[in-house]
Amino acid sequence: MTALAIIVASADRDRARTALSLAACAAALGRGVTMLFDGAGVACLADSALADALATAREFGVALTACASGLADTGTPLPAGIASGGMMAFLAANGEAQLVTV
Repeated sequence: MTALAIIVASADRDRARTALSLAACAAALGRGVTMLFDGAGVACLADSALADALATAREFGVALTACASGLADTGTPLPAGIASGGMMAFLAANGEAQLVTV
């Protein structure tokens, strides 16, 4: 089954919740899923309204990465259990995956 790579590029809570739901559902169906929270999207990682959705995605094995420059730009601390990385490494690691940008 083709892996799924999701880029969350917006701090919009509804879009992030949809991306996390998509990730959890795909992972539950056996797909490998990785997510990159890029730019303003890293703010979603500190949004308490998304804590349950983030926890559910992690429980299903979704790999979560926060853009290092986005963290610095927004002043968002790196949450525990979330990797720090960038777009280049994300794309290199997910070259054959289906790519979705939210």
